[in-house]
Amino acid sequence: MRLISTKVLQEEMVIAKTIWNEAGMPLLQEGVHVTNRIIQRLQQLNVQYVYIDDEISKNIEVAEAIPPKIRNAAVNKIENSFKMLKRLKGTDITYCLEKSSKDFTAIINSLMDSIFDNEELLTVLSDAFIYDEYIYQHSLQVTIYTISIAHEMKYNAEEVRQIGIGAMLHDIGKMLIPQEILQKPGRLTNEEYDTMKMHTQYGFDMLRNLHTISLLSAHCAFQHHERLDGSGYPRGLVDFEIHPYAKIIAVADVFDAVTSNRVYRNKMLPSEGLAIINQGSGTLYDQMVVEAFNRVIAAYPNGTVLLLSNGSRGIVSKQNASNTMRPKLRIFEEHGKLVKATYELDLASSELDILNVEPEYLEEKGTVYMM
Repeated sequence: MRLISTKVLQEEMVIAKTIWNEAGMPLLQEGVHVTNRIIQRLQQLNVQYVYIDDEISKNIEVAEAIPPKIRNAAVNKIENSFKMLKRLKGTDITYCLEKSSKDFTAIINSLMDSIFDNEELLTVLSDAFIYDEYIYQHSLQVTIYTISIAHEMKYNAEEVRQIGIGAMLHDIGKMLIPQEILQKPGRLTNEEYDTMKMHTQYGFDMLRNLHTISLLSAHCAFQHHERLDGSGYPRGLVDFEIHPYAKIIAVADVFDAVTSNRVYRNKMLPSEGLAIINQGSGTLYDQMVVEAFNRVIAAYPNGTVLLLSNGSRGIVSKQNASNTMRPKLRIFEEHGKLVKATYELDLASSELDILNVEPEYLEEKGTVYMM
């Protein structure tokens, strides 16, 4: 399978990966042949990319660290709990969170089991799950990235569990932020931004007195927007003042934010999101956290079409765990022409550079013989 932009999706192409709606039901099944109606519907839903099956990408697989059943159950639980909090006040909020904490812990345990048992790099599944509201999917994605980073950094299971809970609830304070600010498609005014920043304090206040959730998890909600150089909020903390858990969530939070569709902009590709994180390494984000994230995330997921410095094009076929920025490719085009037989190229042992990621690439019609 390979990743393709819905801008160039054509009739009769075959969907390679099921797209799920927020109810956990298939919106578009694997194996379906594309029609114009499907293309229009995907574009209406702002689905930017899908995976297709074709001859040049045959037998290229995209692994899922988290099974769809676990993912959908987690998002639904987050959504139900967060929506309930919107309707409550005072002690009712505390009671609701205390009651939900066992469910949150169960979700974290399921995610930990899936991630710990998975030896593949994490893949950003482009638009494979469609949800009406960004915050619920975002809370789950940040949790997945956070658990993976913490595991890579050799935190023990209980520490990973605490960090995971903190990640899942890091944005819970946004339930007290007006919806018109959360969903505003344009730039926030200074006053609106000041209101938005209050979600860190609101979240901390909700979580700090719970008996069933660690105070360290509460500090994740409080500090995940702090930055090493003191430019973050709410307190402008610097490096040593920021809790290590919050440093992990900061990286996961920003990466998911820029690689997800928002009301005010389209998503970035994983390699672009990683570039932003790496540019801030040591100044905004903890260097050890960034290095750990680079080791667990696929910068160029399987199925991605890449243009190389010699003019060749290939599809990422496998990942190099020892060098996540240099995957293995299936070369299918040289100098603008399809090759007669595809071949494998390991970028880890090649001097060629990656010039561009090309999800909008469509090859000229021709015959390609698989190796």
